Amino acid sequence: MAKTSAIQKNLKRMKLVKKYAKKRDALKKIINNKKLELSERFEAQLKLNKLPKNSAKIRIRNRCEISGRPHGVYRKLKISRIALRDMASSGKIPGITKSSW
Repeated sequence: MAKTSAIQKNLKRMKLVKKYAKKRDALKKIINNKKLELSERFEAQLKLNKLPKNSAKIRIRNRCEISGRPHGVYRKLKISRIALRDMASSGKIPGITKSSW
């Protein structure tokens, strides 16, 4: 089980990303628009820098929904490899069985 503080910190980041998503996208469009003046684009860059760092989508960590484990997480299932194996062994996931030959 991961530290509760690490899980909560990641959840806080998710909320910040959702809150500032529209503002960040608008500023990035201005920054990437080569037709605008350099000073206007620079102002947008400064505004983007004033936003919280944790509002960037890249700072969100994929964590297991069950254990909070940050490594070995399957994106589609949002479960770590260890939790997946435990659930498959106990028969909680239909169609998945531990292979034996």
